[in-house]
Amino acid sequence: MARIAGVNIPTAKRVPIALTYITGIGLHTAQQICASVKIDEARRVNELTDAEVLAIREYIDANLTVEGDLRREVTMNVKRMMDLGSYRGLRHRRNLPVRGQRTHTNARTRKGPAKAIAGKKK
Repeated sequence: MARIAGVNIPTAKRVPIALTYITGIGLHTAQQICASVKIDEARRVNELTDAEVLAIREYIDANLTVEGDLRREVTMNVKRMMDLGSYRGLRHRRNLPVRGQRTHTNARTRKGPAKAIAGKKK
């Protein structure tokens, strides 16, 4: 099992698909990694040599922010917005949708299960 950026990537999958298991790497970025390291996208992870896995690991370390560093950066950005008291920070603080979605109906994922209101029956 190949271990890249602290993540065990699945061995039976194609290289670009397996790289998407790393937080911060989507399909497009995974394809760019394969192109720059000169690995065929049709190859499977278990077919890679140790040198190729090392080349992928070094490319990711040098050029991308992934996993723990990315999570830390995102949480620091959210915390900064909350400390500033910006609109987005307030929405984060109140656990409401941040990107302009309606909340009169919907937004249950962000708000949690619906709370019953007493005396609403007619």
